[in-house]
Amino acid sequence: MTDNIQHIAVLGGGAWGTALAQTAARAGRDVVLWEHDAANAAQLAAKRESAYLPGVTLDDKIKVTHALKDTTQAQAILLVIPAQVLRSVVGALAPLIADRTPLVACAKGIEHGTHKFMTEIIAECAPKAVPAILSGPSFAADVARGLPTAVTIAATDADIAHALAHAMNSGTFRPYHSSDVRGVELGGATKNVLAIAAGIVNGRGLGASALAAMTTRGFAELVRFGRACGAKTETMMGLSGLGDLILTCGTPQSRNFSFGVALGKGETAATAAHGKLAEGVFTAPVLLEMARERNIEMPISEAVAAVIAGKLSVDAAIESLLTRPLKAEE
Repeated sequence: MTDNIQHIAVLGGGAWGTALAQTAARAGRDVVLWEHDAANAAQLAAKRESAYLPGVTLDDKIKVTHALKDTTQAQAILLVIPAQVLRSVVGALAPLIADRTPLVACAKGIEHGTHKFMTEIIAECAPKAVPAILSGPSFAADVARGLPTAVTIAATDADIAHALAHAMNSGTFRPYHSSDVRGVELGGATKNVLAIAAGIVNGRGLGASALAAMTTRGFAELVRFGRACGAKTETMMGLSGLGDLILTCGTPQSRNFSFGVALGKGETAATAAHGKLAEGVFTAPVLLEMARERNIEMPISEAVAAVIAGKLSVDAAIESLLTRPLKAEE
């Protein structure tokens, strides 16, 4: 079934879901775009334009639906929904899909409470499906407009990862394939927390040197944590690790970076999101718990989690990092 994936369903009609639907259509696939919000689904179907991506007209190949059953005949399903609601959606989807259907997580996060990664949730809630992950340095607006973008698609079955990459290859959207699922999804989740730290540095006006230092030492945290979780170092050095970190640690297009900027300028965690989802807010405390369980030092991530929780002010968090004992670089 996965040798020639022609029919793709995308679950989630936000900016990223719409962009990936556009990409699949541009790659010549037949696409169904499911949106849980009836009003947004109606607008997408009637106006053929997303409220989140003004000026981008939906490809004629994309069928918009509000009915989950309309997606279940797809040969592959992209799950472009927030990490913390993935479990409920996959649970509803599981009885309706064919065996061995690839379910591709496109959210970058870790589930609260369970500490499970997205592919682990898929495996648990839809045991007959094939879990996969899509991650990498990509902004929805760039992808939707067909600007050059490279990402990684991973599945433990290398043939399925290859088939998914082929199906989503639109020319300007270039997926690389991998079998290191843990490395790909870990990089995406961790960089969101580090992007908040980068935003704080920017918002506080600490300068380009401080931003470079924070990003580099943040990457060291990502690598340490990844190794402890069984990820390959080369994966973390690639698109879904270092590549995504570079993208999100320096531009206001990143919701996590923008959230950090607002914190750095004195806003509280309750108001800094400005109504936009910043996955790093949810990931930070979970990441810290997981690091402590593995006895991994992640001081930047720890500082971010403390600021979000209101346990440290921004200035106190910065001081805590600057006054750490001097040590050899590793």
